[in-house]
Amino acid sequence: MTSKNIEKLLTLGSAKLMINNEMIGAKNVPFRLLEQKEESNHLVIVLPGAGYTTQAPLLHFTTALFYNKGFDVLHINYTFSREELSDLNESDFARDIKHTIDHAITDKKYSHYYIVAKSIGTKAVGYLLDHEMLEDAKIVWLTPLLQNDKVYNAMVNTVNQGLSIFGGEDRHCFIVERFEKLKNNHNLILKVVEGGNHRLELDHDPLKSIEILKSVISSINDF
Repeated sequence: MTSKNIEKLLTLGSAKLMINNEMIGAKNVPFRLLEQKEESNHLVIVLPGAGYTTQAPLLHFTTALFYNKGFDVLHINYTFSREELSDLNESDFARDIKHTIDHAITDKKYSHYYIVAKSIGTKAVGYLLDHEMLEDAKIVWLTPLLQNDKVYNAMVNTVNQGLSIFGGEDRHCFIVERFEKLKNNHNLILKVVEGGNHRLELDHDPLKSIEILKSVISSINDF
């Protein structure tokens, strides 16, 4: 397998930002590593949604939250066309993410990990937790795909501490019967945003959506 690396190091205030495109097979998986000025042994890995990027409100403020806590922050910035999304092989998807993580943090010595996964990003979590490096990671599940059996089973069986936040009106992902079964796993903290859609916002109510955003970020802060 051949790879083409394009790396640029920028200075953003007290932060260092590394942008790197790693070619994996035929799929280009870009990432962004936001580093503390002083070396940190804490890392949060952010896995966005298919259309909900790391620049969208929930993940933008989650990034700021963890960075201010002293974490390095790694964004895995995959993108998909409709065709790629429909043909997505979950094990290949997770493998490519793990490969990108390994490449991004080469020579780093982290001992404390969080994974924040939104929507399609939750498909990779179960696979990632099989790796020794991440076996004790804390997981923030944002609108996890409960309709996906592998995601659901990963949540049912996880021994990792987790915070999971659902939108009560997220018609595709919030499946009440499966949500109720998740309550049997005491490693999970479960929260439902009443009236919330897949973006954890309220349709046609931007002011209330801002309040919800604050509440979600506060929950992540307390986790």
